[in-house]
Amino acid sequence: MHIFKRGRGMGHGQGPAARMRRGEHFGHGFAEGFGEGFGRGPRGGGGGFGGGRRGKRFAGEELRLMVLGLLERGPQHGYQLIRSFAEKSGEAYSPSPGVLYPLLTLLADMGLAEEAPGEGSRRSYQLTDAGKAELEAKRAEVDAAFARLAALGDDAGKANAAPVRRAMMNLRTAAIQRLTRDGADAETAFAIAALLDEAAQKIERL
Repeated sequence: MHIFKRGRGMGHGQGPAARMRRGEHFGHGFAEGFGEGFGRGPRGGGGGFGGGRRGKRFAGEELRLMVLGLLERGPQHGYQLIRSFAEKSGEAYSPSPGVLYPLLTLLADMGLAEEAPGEGSRRSYQLTDAGKAELEAKRAEVDAAFARLAALGDDAGKANAAPVRRAMMNLRTAAIQRLTRDGADAETAFAIAALLDEAAQKIERL
C-alpha cells in the first residue's frame, strides 16, 4: 500500500491522488484517462487510458507502470516520455500532454517519482526509491504492458482490411439487387456467378 503525501500547499484530501480517489479530474485531457470507466480514448475509442493515437488504449495502471518503466532509464521530461511511447509503439500510440503531465504529478504525489534537479528549463522527473521498488515488485506487469505497446506497432503495419470489407458489401448488395430485379433468370445468376469466379481467380493471382 502506498502512502499518499499531501501536495504542496494543499490541505488534507486535496492532492491529485485524493482527487483521483474521489473521481475528480484535472481538466479535459486528464478526464480522458481517469473519467468514468477510465473515459473514452482518442478518436471516439472505447474504454482505457485515453490520449493516444491509433490502436487500443491502456488501463490507468498499465500506463502508470510504463511511465515508471521509462523513467528507469533516467530522468525525462514530458515530451521525452511522449516520444518514447511513440517510438516503442512504431508511432501507433502516445499519451497526450493532457493525460501525461497530470499523471507525472500524481506519481510525484504518490512518492514514486520526483522532480530531477539540474535538468534545464523543462521539468524532468526521476524515480524515487519507492518507484524503483514498485517497478521490481511489478516487473512482470511492466513487461506485459510494454509488449502490448510494441504489438500496437505491429498491428498498425498490417494491411487495412476496411476497404476490402466495404467492396465485398457493395458486391453482395449489387448481386442481390440484380437477382431480385424484374427480368432476372437463371442466365443472369450464371452470369453473376461467372463474374464472381473471375474476380476470385484474379485475387488468388495477386
